[in-house]
Amino acid sequence: MRSPTDGWTTCALGHRHWGLAGAAGLLLHRPGGTGPEVLLQLRVEWSHHGGTWGTPGGALHPQESPADGALREAGEELGLRRADVILGQESVDDHGGWRYTTVLATPAGPLDPADLALNEESVGVGWFGLDDLPELHPGFAASLPVLRPLLT
Repeated sequence: MRSPTDGWTTCALGHRHWGLAGAAGLLLHRPGGTGPEVLLQLRVEWSHHGGTWGTPGGALHPQESPADGALREAGEELGLRRADVILGQESVDDHGGWRYTTVLATPAGPLDPADLALNEESVGVGWFGLDDLPELHPGFAASLPVLRPLLT
């Protein structure tokens, strides 16, 4: 089902983005043996920046808060439910006329990627230590220096 806010837009920086009202994603993190670990999804090849790893996320619906949008997208893409996570801080990447909000969260209990239900937008999911990250979605990679201190 398409939302009236689905579509491409260009920000003031000249970048092309999906989501006429902005976008949001859920960054799940937990303590790991050598520091924080993050749960990332592998984006299907046909998607924007397909074949890269990032947060489950996407375009916000009309009047939807970033937290609600991030939770909705994580539910659609990974089968996560609101009860599966404890929401934390939000970090906004403002491109001038377009914003991506990363909603940080921790698991409410044990979270095994093998138990998640991936939809057609995701071809993989896993926990990664910050020092052992795979090829990242460019937007997520650019935001990581701001997000990293929020994960401790």
